[in-house]
Amino acid sequence: MEHGSSVLFSIGPLEVTGPVVTMWVIIAVLGIVSWLATRRLKEVPGPLQNLAEMAVEKLRDMYSDTLSRKNLDRYLPVLGTFFIFILACNYSGLLPGAGKAFAVPTASLSVTAGLAICAFFYNQFAGIRAKGVWGYFKALCGPSVILVVLMLPLNLIEQVVRPFSLAMRLYGNIFGEETVVENLGHMLPLLLPLLMQVLSLLFGVLQAMVFTKLLAFYVEEATEEEHE
Repeated sequence: MEHGSSVLFSIGPLEVTGPVVTMWVIIAVLGIVSWLATRRLKEVPGPLQNLAEMAVEKLRDMYSDTLSRKNLDRYLPVLGTFFIFILACNYSGLLPGAGKAFAVPTASLSVTAGLAICAFFYNQFAGIRAKGVWGYFKALCGPSVILVVLMLPLNLIEQVVRPFSLAMRLYGNIFGEETVVENLGHMLPLLLPLLMQVLSLLFGVLQAMVFTKLLAFYVEEATEEEHE
């Protein structure tokens, strides 16, 4: 069973769960922080602007070995947003009350599936933007008309399986981590859970990197003809 998956309230036919509410709060906090960091940009940055600029540079370095320079400039804002949001969701599990007062969003399959759906459509958008509708369709069909019958179904299946694997990987790892930490907290309530929390700092950033680096690879592959 997912952490915090019970329904809190409904908006019409839409049932709102704990992970969704926590996700909304994280989006609001990140939005406010981003606005405060960029509303008055200065040549000599203040602490918040300086932190934001450092984050952007670190993100550029992280994706520079996956994306071409042109694609790095074009797609970094979205990839960086994915990374920061997933990282914030993962790290929310380190806060007091995680799993009780609020739920970790990425420990819910519904949230990771939503992220994967966004990643899927963004990847298709990037491919169509680079090659046009017909050019992107031809890329899915393969280099030869004879191979269309074989390549097109396989490529279409691959396009669907990729985001599904992103969702399952992120959900499985974060849900498993939350479950282990919770169980250890009941068995050994002092030292071991604290050690697991420290490891969670590394684990959380690795999972955010895996999701977004794979997405960056998919985007680069979908747009490769643009910069050949």
